Amino acid sequence: MNNIPYKIFLEESELPQAWYNLRADMKNKPAPLLNPATHEPMSVEALSTVFCEELARQELDNDTREIPIPQEILDFYRMYRPSPLVRAYCLEKKLDTPAHIYYKFEGNNTSGSHKLNSAVAQAYYAKKQGLRGVTTETGAGQWGTALAMACSYFDLICRVYMVKVSYEQKPFRREVMRTYGATVTPSPSNTTQVGRKILAAFPDTTGSLGCAISEAVETAASEQGFRYVLGSVLNQVLLHQSIIGLETKTALDKYGVKPDVIIGCAGGGSNLGGLIAPFMGEKLRGEADYRIVAVEPASCPSVTRGVYAYDFCDTGMVCPLAKMYTLGCDFIPAPNHAGGLRYHGMSPILSQLYADGYMEAVAVPQTRVFEAAELFARIEGILPAPESSHAIRVAVDEALKCRETGEEKNIVFGLTGTGYFDMTAYEKFHDGLMDDYIPTDGVLKEYASRLPQV
Repeated sequence: MNNIPYKIFLEESELPQAWYNLRADMKNKPAPLLNPATHEPMSVEALSTVFCEELARQELDNDTREIPIPQEILDFYRMYRPSPLVRAYCLEKKLDTPAHIYYKFEGNNTSGSHKLNSAVAQAYYAKKQGLRGVTTETGAGQWGTALAMACSYFDLICRVYMVKVSYEQKPFRREVMRTYGATVTPSPSNTTQVGRKILAAFPDTTGSLGCAISEAVETAASEQGFRYVLGSVLNQVLLHQSIIGLETKTALDKYGVKPDVIIGCAGGGSNLGGLIAPFMGEKLRGEADYRIVAVEPASCPSVTRGVYAYDFCDTGMVCPLAKMYTLGCDFIPAPNHAGGLRYHGMSPILSQLYADGYMEAVAVPQTRVFEAAELFARIEGILPAPESSHAIRVAVDEALKCRETGEEKNIVFGLTGTGYFDMTAYEKFHDGLMDDYIPTDGVLKEYASRLPQV
C-alpha cells in the first residue's frame, strides 16, 4: 500500500450525483417523529409548517435509496468538493504503528467544516420554495457559519441563535457569520418567549443547543416566509452528509483499500452518519463488515450513558419528539470546548443502528482529546477542530493497539474541520485550565426521570 499518495483527490467527474439514503437499507427503520401535542406520527404536511416542504419529504423518506442532487447544489459543491482523503503517513511514523491511517478532511472551505454540505442543500430548497429566510441554532459556530454562507449565496435572510457559552468563547466565528450577512443572537435570549422563560428559571445558564433550537423554531413560526433549518440529528441532514462517505469509499476503492475501523465524532450525528453511510449500507446488506465507532465527549455522553427513548429535540419542548439516545431535553451540558458535540440527544438513525448492535460508542474526556489534537497538529500540519479531535483521539488509540499486537489494520476517521476559531480552547489547554467534568450517575438519573411518557 505504499503506492498510495498522501492525498487522494477524486476528479470532478467523480463527484457523487446522488445522496445515499441509509434508511432504505435498514431493516429496523428509525421510529417516527411524533407530534408533541398528540403523540401521533408527524406527516409531511405537519412537518412543512416547520421545515421546507422538500426537506420534510426527505425527512420521512424511508424507502428511496438514492436521491439525485440538484444541479444548482452540485455547482456549489464543485467550489470545494470532492474533498481530499489523506493517508496519515507522518502520524503513522510518529506512532510507530503498522496500522494504516486515513482521514477525510472536510475543512477545505471557508466555513471550515463539513456543515456546508447540508447548509447549501437546505438553503437551496428554501429559495426554491420562495421563502424570505431561515432561522437556526449553532453550537461552536460551524453550522451557523456554513448556513450564513449558503444563505448569502442564495440571497436569503439568515438568523442564528448561538449557544451563549460559544458566543462568548468564539467571537471570531460569530464575526464570520455576520460577514456573510447573518444576524447572530446569544441563546438563551430575551428576544423570544422560550428564551425569556429559560432565563427566568436559569438566569446564569451557559445555554445549550436544545435552548437555541427552541428559540430558532419560535422565531421561524412567528415570521411569514421563514422556516427553521437544523445542522444535525435529523434524517435529512444525514442524507446530505452522505456525500462524505460516498467520496471516501470511492477514493479507497481506487486503491483497493478496505477499512477495518471507521471512526467519527458524534454530537447530533451529522458527520458520523455521513461518513459511515455507504459502509454501513454494505454492512446492512451483508456485503461487507466494518467496525464503526462513535466518539462523544464524556461531559455529554448521550449514547454511552443516555436512555433510548422518545424525547423532545429542544429544551422548550416545541419540536417533534424523536426516539433517540438522550440525556433529557433539559440537560444543560458543561461548557465543553467542543461546542458542536454539546447536544442532549443523538440522531434517530444512528440511535437505531447502535441499539441494533451495528456500531460501537465511546466517550472520552476533554484533556485527552486536546492531547491528541496537539499531537495531530504538530505531526500532520492541520490544526483540528475540538469536535474532530475526539475522532483523532480514538484513531490514535486504535493505532497504538496495533503497535502492541502487530496488526496492519486500516483505520479511517473523519476530520470534520479546522480549529482556527477555537484558540480559546487551545489556550485553556496549554495554560492547564481545562477540566474534565463528567456528570455523575445521580445527575443523569435525575434528568432521565423527566423524560416524556410516550
